[in-house]
Formats: sequence, C-alpha cells, structure tokens
Amino acid sequence: MGVIGWIVLGLLAGAIAKAVLPGRDPGGLIGTTLIGIAGAFLGGWLSARFLDRPVERQFFDLTTWGSAIAGALVLLIGYRILFGNSRN
Repeated sequence: MGVIGWIVLGLLAGAIAKAVLPGRDPGGLIGTTLIGIAGAFLGGWLSARFLDRPVERQFFDLTTWGSAIAGALVLLIGYRILFGNSRN
C-alpha cells in the first residue's frame, strides 16, 4: 500500500473513530488524517505484537481497517484523558 493509500486509510479511519466517539477533539481534516494515520500504525503494531495477527499490506483487508480504527480510537481516548475539555 502506497503513501496515498495510507493517507486515505488514515482519513477514513480517523473520521470513523470520531463518529464512534463524538465530541470536541483535535479537529479539521488534517487533524483527523494525522490521528487516523498514527492510529493505523499503532493499531497495526498492537495487532502484530499482542494478538499475533500481523496486518496485511492490502487496502481492502478487514484486519487493516479494524486495527486502524481501533488505533485511532485509542489515540482519541488518550487525547481526551490528557487534555480533557480544554477546547470549551
């Protein structure tokens, strides 16, 4: 999967994670994309390390999407724990 594929995956995974956890988070298209891309890497690492389930290099693989969304959710929850409601 190329760089454009990771960006698209990150954008969509970040948007899905924000839809699952609605609220005031670091926003905008760029923030959502960065959280999603970092979440994809984090989710892939966690999946390979602890679940013994390495992520495939295919864009349409369900494991890739699940780990990317789960990683983005972890990052959003971590952001809310660290910074709380600082954006009110």
